[in-house]
Amino acid sequence: MAERLGEAKLDSIRQKSWQLTGMAAWLLAWVLPLALPLPAAADPIHAANARRGYELLTTKAYLPPDFDQQTFDEVWKAWEEPQRSQAAAASPEERRRMAFERYGLTSAPGDESGRPQQYVVDLQGNWSMNCLACHQGKVAGRVIPGVANSLYALETLTEDIRATKLRLGKQLTRMDLGLFVIPLGTTNGTTNAVNFGVALLARRDADLNWVHLAIPPKLVHHDHDAPAWWHMHNKKRIYCDGFADRNSRALMQFMLVKENGPRKFREWEDDFKYVEAWIDSLRAPEYPFSVDRELAVQGSTVFARHCAECHGTYDAKVGGSGRSYPEKIVPLEEIGTDRVRLDALTPEHRKHYAASWFNDYKADAVIADPGGYVAPPLDGIWATPPYFHNGSVPTLWHVLHPDQRPVVWKRTPDGYDQAKVGLEIETFPDLPPEATRTNANRRRYFDTREFGKSAGGHLFPNALSEDEKRAVLEYLKTL
Repeated sequence: MAERLGEAKLDSIRQKSWQLTGMAAWLLAWVLPLALPLPAAADPIHAANARRGYELLTTKAYLPPDFDQQTFDEVWKAWEEPQRSQAAAASPEERRRMAFERYGLTSAPGDESGRPQQYVVDLQGNWSMNCLACHQGKVAGRVIPGVANSLYALETLTEDIRATKLRLGKQLTRMDLGLFVIPLGTTNGTTNAVNFGVALLARRDADLNWVHLAIPPKLVHHDHDAPAWWHMHNKKRIYCDGFADRNSRALMQFMLVKENGPRKFREWEDDFKYVEAWIDSLRAPEYPFSVDRELAVQGSTVFARHCAECHGTYDAKVGGSGRSYPEKIVPLEEIGTDRVRLDALTPEHRKHYAASWFNDYKADAVIADPGGYVAPPLDGIWATPPYFHNGSVPTLWHVLHPDQRPVVWKRTPDGYDQAKVGLEIETFPDLPPEATRTNANRRRYFDTREFGKSAGGHLFPNALSEDEKRAVLEYLKTL
């Protein structure tokens, strides 16, 4: 990346940061990114490129606005009781905190401006979604760069914003209208983004020109759990089925709205080389709680014997054996996890992407029928709950105990289960009455009996004794 962008870019990076949105953009571009995790040996150019990428994501709008500040400030009036009455009695600052918690929004560490990382808010108060909506959240109450947003409640936010706009007499936008025909995520923290890409790319030719469709593409709606971005530096391919080569253009698919034509994509391509540099700079956070080192050493031996063939090896603080990652696609009949995501993206969908500008017109780089899912890298796995590609398993203990995985579960907003390593949850044999009162309540529950949400499969831990499982669980904390 450093070679591609060159020394001459350093001065322009500093100059351009002043041209975005005044002093607020300068603070985001220079002060906040100082806390970002960069490789210890990163050279100054790579570090500057990475900061530039974060700056662009958080200060430059690549999509039309979804709503304005007045709408967000009044969105609480669309909430159900008792939340609405609680918000009415609260201060504006407390209402904002309540809204951030309800919708899974975060501010960057040290940012006192009140801006969410998941949206670009311009000087006129217009809110435009960015990549961090799904790819920036928190775990155990801590905002960690690159951790997936397992709390993002996009469908609830869109419903509430739409109701608020109608009350205020404001114009509805693509998200407000699109929700009538395509779900955005039926459980908080999950996304139907795969189908967003399919539906929008189907309206483009290989050069990304807008085309008329007589028949809309077949869409199999399902929820997906976004991956941690610090895994990207390990990988040569992207997506849970590994069907496509990793490249900066692939990151731009979220911008496929009608307002963005081929010229804009080509104009913004260099921006996303910087964005890729930031993603590539991210590294897994260390486990912040206590670890039984002796037990973890035992677990490293069990892991090497039973897990490393698919998931790789790690320079763990205990029992490390050096880094290797095979990026192995495990056939569906072997892994046995929910197959809906694999089937929903058809060979025709993948081939259409392969022939497009996003893939540099190189159809041979795409695996049209992967036949399974990629065993993901596990560094920082403690910080990436829930688990599996659909987010159906709340803790690593449940990954290791297939027969104990809950049927219905609900997480707490910030709680972390240190014993089971993952989300702090309540479990239920069935959906409780409270879940059926409103759509917003329903999305707080994960029901593994629903389409695409199965917690089955990955039965490999059944080969381990209970003592071996305890040891592996302890070892996974150290990756």
